[in-house]
Amino acid sequence: MAADSGIALVRHGETEWSRSGRHTGRTDIPLTDAGRDQARAAAGLVRGLAPARVRVSPLGRARETLELLGLGLDPLVDPDLVEWDYGDHEGVTTAEIRETVPGWTVWSAPCPGGEAADQVAARVDRVIAACRAEPGLTLVVAHGHVLRVLAARWLGLEPEGGRLFRLDTATVSVLGWERESPVVLSWNLRAAP
Repeated sequence: MAADSGIALVRHGETEWSRSGRHTGRTDIPLTDAGRDQARAAAGLVRGLAPARVRVSPLGRARETLELLGLGLDPLVDPDLVEWDYGDHEGVTTAEIRETVPGWTVWSAPCPGGEAADQVAARVDRVIAACRAEPGLTLVVAHGHVLRVLAARWLGLEPEGGRLFRLDTATVSVLGWERESPVVLSWNLRAAP
């Protein structure tokens, strides 16, 4: 483990589905104009962190967000950073799911035909191991739920611990260290568009 390793997280900018609360896993929904503005606004926050390298989800909304950050770093497109596979809940809001599954959350109940929390955790554990192996800060640009699981796993929590980390679109968060303990250094920071 590199003693000065850390991860800066950027959730992609707004999409039509993120604005309306629809679960957007593998469907590649583009950014809205507002989402593009959010991503451009986040650029200053990210540049100030001076990341050494970038990993990005293969989905277009994350890759466009990275492009709009304007860092000029060649990214590693990492399939482990794709969003949670919601299966039959893809494109459906929590309120709609709860009409047939009362009290449902992605953290506490299965996504029929999709991924379980421990499957998402296995993916982000690989990302964390790769980031911890290299010195300096790695920028990770991806999606809301997968990044929340990543934060939980960074801290040694079960993947369901991601429920404790609200993460808005085009926000910047930083995971690092206090002595030998992994910590959250900042969370859900938004720059004004």
